[in-house]
Amino acid sequence: MTETQVELTIEEPGWEVVPDLAGAATTAATLALQGAGLSPAEYSISVLACSDSRIQGLNTEFRDKAAPTNVLSWPAYDLAPAAPGEAPPTPPDSHFDGPNPIGDVAIALQTCIHEAKIAEIPLKNHVIHLILHGSLHLLGFDHETDKDAARMEGIESQALAKLGIADPYAQRKRGQPVF
Repeated sequence: MTETQVELTIEEPGWEVVPDLAGAATTAATLALQGAGLSPAEYSISVLACSDSRIQGLNTEFRDKAAPTNVLSWPAYDLAPAAPGEAPPTPPDSHFDGPNPIGDVAIALQTCIHEAKIAEIPLKNHVIHLILHGSLHLLGFDHETDKDAARMEGIESQALAKLGIADPYAQRKRGQPVF
């Protein structure tokens, strides 16, 4: 599998609880690009592995929400689809030498640990799901409408199945939280 280039910055020392975080981030980003029908090797992303307090500051600054969250993303391009449920457009050519940077993702350690415990799933699987989710946001996918959510969640579920990770949205049917 040709992989997406991921620049990982580990800002919070506790992230060693996730074995091979760099590999997990690369796998998640690669699966997102494949799920969007793009060639993973042509793109790059940056991932910040941080603390709840850091992501709370970012969430306050960029979304006016003074609370920690699990994952945030900052797309390099506005790739909103033309209509709900449609695929977003392909990122434009960046005219850089090398992979086209499509944006940044931040993920918070303490929230991820808490959510994985509540959902009774392995932490690494949850982290892969959240980086995959954030990477899809970089590509213009969202969950603002039911049609958009169905498209995005379908890509996530299929991608995670390739890794043998259970469908995180199946939990909704059992009345458990979905993160």
